[in-house]
Amino acid sequence: MTTRKQRILVLGGGFGGMYTARRLERRLPPAEAEIVLINPENYMLYTPLLPEAAAGTIEPRHVVVPLRQALRRTRVRVGNVTAADLDHRTCTYVTAGGAERQLHWDRLVIALGSVSRMFPVPGLAEHAHGFKTLAEAIYLRNHVLEQLELADAADDPDERSARLGFVVVGAGYAGTELVAELQALVRRALRLYPALRQSDTRWVLADVAPRVLPELGGRLSAAALRVLRQRGVEIRLETTLEQVGPDWVRFSDGEWMPASTIVWTAGVVPDPLVGKLGVATDGHGRIVVDEYLAVPGHEDVFAVGDAAAVPIAGRKGATAPPTAQHALRQAWVCGDNLAATLGHGQPRRFSYAGRGLLVNLSENYGVGVVLGIPVSGLLGWVVTRTYHLLVLPTWTRRMRVGLDWAVAAAFPRDVAELGTLGHPEPLPSLPTRPRAGVDQVRPGPQEGSNGREE
Repeated sequence: MTTRKQRILVLGGGFGGMYTARRLERRLPPAEAEIVLINPENYMLYTPLLPEAAAGTIEPRHVVVPLRQALRRTRVRVGNVTAADLDHRTCTYVTAGGAERQLHWDRLVIALGSVSRMFPVPGLAEHAHGFKTLAEAIYLRNHVLEQLELADAADDPDERSARLGFVVVGAGYAGTELVAELQALVRRALRLYPALRQSDTRWVLADVAPRVLPELGGRLSAAALRVLRQRGVEIRLETTLEQVGPDWVRFSDGEWMPASTIVWTAGVVPDPLVGKLGVATDGHGRIVVDEYLAVPGHEDVFAVGDAAAVPIAGRKGATAPPTAQHALRQAWVCGDNLAATLGHGQPRRFSYAGRGLLVNLSENYGVGVVLGIPVSGLLGWVVTRTYHLLVLPTWTRRMRVGLDWAVAAAFPRDVAELGTLGHPEPLPSLPTRPRAGVDQVRPGPQEGSNGREE
């Protein structure tokens, strides 16, 4: 048993980081361990529901979990980690106010997550939108609704075509769900624009892969493909972007398309800080860990989530995919194994292989695999939503999301464009005029008058 209070530092507040801290709160007595978590925001983002937040089906605030509410004992520090010295057991981070701070730790959990994977496509960084954060989801919804307003006011047919052109690159979970949700939003919103027709819009989902949602297998992948095409979404497989302009894209097959909305969801890579830690990484840049989530050569360091290459026990050479359900189970194992190093419990291996995959395609349609059983259609949609309600971290969030779904089912979608939200206009400046009475500003003594008024 340890006698000195140990400081456990968790880098990252996503699924891996937050649930690891939560597990440690349950496994370790308060008198023996101090848990500190550093994250750029004071909330955890429930990423599987991000497409619905982007489409306005769910209130954006309801897909985040405040860390200070979910973690009762953990000290939350909002800031960006800039360095971590594994030999001297120190971590440097910059607070939201710009101040640099340094923390010493006895145990470290690296759960930094991932960022969008970019490619050297001309114009991509300047003109495309990412889809990884809540801010990007909110911006994207407002941007899409703004394009409808601009298209409605446009007299130039070419401008209107560009405003109503939408391209999503990446036919994985995020991209496929996003194009389905946004198209449903626009289709319903067009009823309020008499000058615009559904046939005026053009939706494209592109991916370099040979099929959409390849993780689901051939049958369900084909079902998703069929549904999207029936709704009017063009699926361009084995195709990516060659160049991006302010209101156009050129695909790798040479076709040029007018579009003012280009969304990039083509995969993720570990946080850039991972490559600066001096630890072994795999071919994808993820931290190599053993079956106990420990970093080889650093017995006091653990890694989980998208930033870690976690082997699956009993499956030689296989590593866990970067999904929320795997990060959650890794966090539980990591918390137990870290607690075991402090004398509480026994270490155990990570052996979770996944219980299923679920994808919501909006409009009461979903596809997925649950315990090896394929589901699709209305049943797939119901199973998908039920799963998310059960997995959401707190009852408060479950109730809020459930009510959002009920409201969305009973009433039309809100199409208010709130692009200026969070960017208020400055107060107007008024000309300065003397005020009568006691507030009248009297001139002071003139220079050279010895302090006396002339």
